[in-house]
Amino acid sequence: MLPVTNGFALGVDFGTSNTAAVLRWPDGIVKPLLFDGSELLPSAVCFTGTPPLLAGRDAINAARVHPEGFEPNPKRCIDDGVVQLAGAERPVVDLISAVLTRVATEARRVAGAAPESTTLTCPSGWGSQRRDVLASAASAAGLGRPSLIAEPVAAASYFVEIAGGRMPVGSSLVVYDFGAGTFDASVVQRTPDGFRVLAERGLDNVGGLDVDAAIVAHLGASYARRNQQLWQRLTLPSTSADRRAARQLWDDVRAAKEQLSRTAAVTVHIPLFDEAATLGREQLEQLATPVIDRTVRATRAAIRDAGVESATIAGLFLVGGSSRIPLAATLLHRTLGIAPTVIDRPELVVAEGSLYTALEAAPAPEAAPAPLTQPASLTQPASPPPRRPQHPKPRLRKPPRQQRQPRCRRVHRYPEGRGIGGEPWRSSRR
Repeated sequence: MLPVTNGFALGVDFGTSNTAAVLRWPDGIVKPLLFDGSELLPSAVCFTGTPPLLAGRDAINAARVHPEGFEPNPKRCIDDGVVQLAGAERPVVDLISAVLTRVATEARRVAGAAPESTTLTCPSGWGSQRRDVLASAASAAGLGRPSLIAEPVAAASYFVEIAGGRMPVGSSLVVYDFGAGTFDASVVQRTPDGFRVLAERGLDNVGGLDVDAAIVAHLGASYARRNQQLWQRLTLPSTSADRRAARQLWDDVRAAKEQLSRTAAVTVHIPLFDEAATLGREQLEQLATPVIDRTVRATRAAIRDAGVESATIAGLFLVGGSSRIPLAATLLHRTLGIAPTVIDRPELVVAEGSLYTALEAAPAPEAAPAPLTQPASLTQPASPPPRRPQHPKPRLRKPPRQQRQPRCRRVHRYPEGRGIGGEPWRSSRR
């Protein structure tokens, strides 16, 4: 029987561009934390010259005035030790801690106290040094000693426990993790003790931001010809007003990209020009195809590296916010011959799945801990592990017939067919 606890459990997916966090209530219900009304917290930090370090949307706003103190992707700095911000050296632990502090603060506000336990995800290929940096940042943020969970393992746990996927022992799951700034394809095998990552292929500089950039370049091909100087103010802003206009352009482009998964055409407001440009679904497909093609090739390579037979592949699971682009599922199905599983909120999969992984890996009084959970210290927390999170079963509905792009139900196998698919700042660090 699973142990019962009266405490809260926190699951955090610290991503390259965005961070997601979910909180398990004492009754087992899991809900996402909200940051400025969004389920995603930008993983950005900014130092304005005086403490504290700003994180999230506050950092992005401050960067318009203090661009020299801005770091959009602290996760890419994990090996750097220190980072130059506004002429001062700041330990990378402090940068990551600033982001996690926002998470810890919101978790305490919602729960009324610090969570009883915390799980924190990281890439499966990270060694002990990187994991120690992440664990130290979590501790400095007030999250105690977190359990560190491999991201694809957390996704596999979600696939089995929440999405209802069948993974017999010995079978494998292909995890397609398409985020805003990076991409990872992993093959995870079910073992008697949990999960094991067989192979992984990553693209550090491929993500949804590249699709946004392709759209901006497409718009620029037209507007730059009309007024090169005005367009340059949007692409290379040098004043606070121009930086605000540039941010508005990228935000509108991102919103248009997401809307085109549901409609045939949208309009994008072009700041400074004060005009609206029309963008169609087919145009977006053409612009997104080169980016998504790279992710499909990486996924195929990961399957090849794993050496698994197609008959043993239990599924292809799409996670990460950018996997919402329907063209990704279409090209994957066409290339691999595996029907992808897609869900409504793919950006929360890893954070929520980490709670299940930590639960399964929590040791019984006489048992050794499961190998896939690595605590940040050799001592275990004094409190008992949380009971299994409760998640309402998804309500399934049949997709409408004769529809070019089926609507996404809570969890379903993505049918074959054609689909579609920014930051002004982007770190050069890998």
